[in-house]
Amino acid sequence: MQIFEYPSKISQQILALGPESNGNFSIFKKGKIYFSEDFGDLLVDANFNRFKKELNLFLKKEQIKPDVILTDLHPLYKATLLGEKLGKKFKAQHIQIQHHIAHIYSQIFNLQIPNSFFGIALDGTGYGLDGKIWGGEVFKMSNKIPIERVGHLEDQVMIGGDLAIQEPARMLLSILAKFLSKKEVYARVKKYYSQQEFEVLYNQLQQNFNCVETSSTGRILDAVSLLLGFCTNERNYKHEPIELLEKNSNKPYLNLKPVILNNILMTTPLFEYLIKNIHKDKKRLAATAQLYIAQGLDEIIKLQTKFHPPQIFLSGGIANNKIISEYFTSKKNKAGIPSGTPAVQIPRGDAGVSFGQIVYYLSF
Repeated sequence: MQIFEYPSKISQQILALGPESNGNFSIFKKGKIYFSEDFGDLLVDANFNRFKKELNLFLKKEQIKPDVILTDLHPLYKATLLGEKLGKKFKAQHIQIQHHIAHIYSQIFNLQIPNSFFGIALDGTGYGLDGKIWGGEVFKMSNKIPIERVGHLEDQVMIGGDLAIQEPARMLLSILAKFLSKKEVYARVKKYYSQQEFEVLYNQLQQNFNCVETSSTGRILDAVSLLLGFCTNERNYKHEPIELLEKNSNKPYLNLKPVILNNILMTTPLFEYLIKNIHKDKKRLAATAQLYIAQGLDEIIKLQTKFHPPQIFLSGGIANNKIISEYFTSKKNKAGIPSGTPAVQIPRGDAGVSFGQIVYYLSF
């Protein structure tokens, strides 16, 4: 358990239960934030049981009776359901916080928060305020509510919902189907699916059956990694396709400019470019795809602001991507990257979400 000083006039005791992936909890009491270890994926019963056990032991040991319980916005997360249960037990207020907003606030601890700033969330999946799956977001933020979602990646279709996380070819199929013929799409995914399996998936897409829209950065980079041949259609660990994409990247091509429509970074043109240039150096194409996302999100922010430079906070697990993070830091604060950092860095990924939930609540 890590302990951080966080001076605040708020006398309430606050419990934050974080996300489902990289489960963790944080507690605010008398000017201190207690930040737990990462218990791993809470969908694994052993992890969730240990999470609950350690939480109950800590609440009892420190004599904590939370007045406020913070959870993720996703209604079916185990941590969200646990929060509802504990809210009734302690007669506490239960507040749900959007996943990516919590991500961003996890990165502003110990930094002087400006009156207005921008937050970029680069993530795999998170339940959005519109019920869709978010993960490539730009927020205009301030020390006053409301926070405004001012841009995002183009929504793409996850065929079969969460199955598209495990099988990147489902994402690739749905994206390519936007601009290639059925025959051409099959030629790109036939190494992963038989003709019969492809027909089922293609028809499912056409009928929009069990298909979920997502603006996820993770799903886009998964599909790029598969298209370029750096990963297989079977994920062995959480960030495998993206890590392999980054590992196999070198100098990007510079002839692809971001396509932005109504503050949405279109990702279909990225795949049109990759297909058109698929015969070229795959490692350079890999770097080009990652740079495209960084440049596009930066361009969205430029369209939103008249003050220079804007303050930008990167967050989410994919914010650790070298090409994307270096794009912003190499601008030498012209993009407003904060020069100060917390004494102990809070994880940018889901392991920092509960901490961000606390900071968000204390900021208003």
